[in-house]
Amino acid sequence: MTLNTQKAEFIRSAAGPKDFPRDPLPQIAFAGRSNVGKSSVINRLLNRKNFARVGSAPGKTTHINYFRIDEKIYLVDLPGYGYAKVSQQEKARWAGLIQSWFDDPSLMSLGILIVDARHKPTADDRGMADYFRSTGRPWAVVANKLDKLKKSELEPNLALIRETLDLDNSVKLIPFSAEKGTGREELLRLILDHMEGSV
Repeated sequence: MTLNTQKAEFIRSAAGPKDFPRDPLPQIAFAGRSNVGKSSVINRLLNRKNFARVGSAPGKTTHINYFRIDEKIYLVDLPGYGYAKVSQQEKARWAGLIQSWFDDPSLMSLGILIVDARHKPTADDRGMADYFRSTGRPWAVVANKLDKLKKSELEPNLALIRETLDLDNSVKLIPFSAEKGTGREELLRLILDHMEGSV
């Protein structure tokens, strides 16, 4: 199966369960901390400059954004988490929205958790990993900002990410650079393989 990543369209911003698309297309969910470069990863995956908006300030994505690619899949951009300047009320609204999405096991086909390759995953990252794990659906971890690491730091950092998030061997960990494009082909192949398996 192929995927024309240039044929991409924004569908909607969902504020609650009534807005979630429920057609048969696979939904590939992307999650990550507010400053981890989630929009940049999606843009690099699609080879589009400013398709998923890159916010000037972290924490700008407050809804679940749906993008339809080549009429074959949805990329689901979950709102970023862990931004300190967000009010408690906003954090509670975020948690309710995320919970309502994960409460419906029919929605997610594949989960992609984006973490910072330079740092140990946070408690929020671990919480999101637990969300993905709880679905029983396939998921993977993308370690972004690879270009900011020295070569000697790569293997120890990946090992720390795997250990901190308690990843078993079924969960792929992809070193990625939204800046340079490293890891794009591996992530795209993962999505394509999953699409073929779900047809």
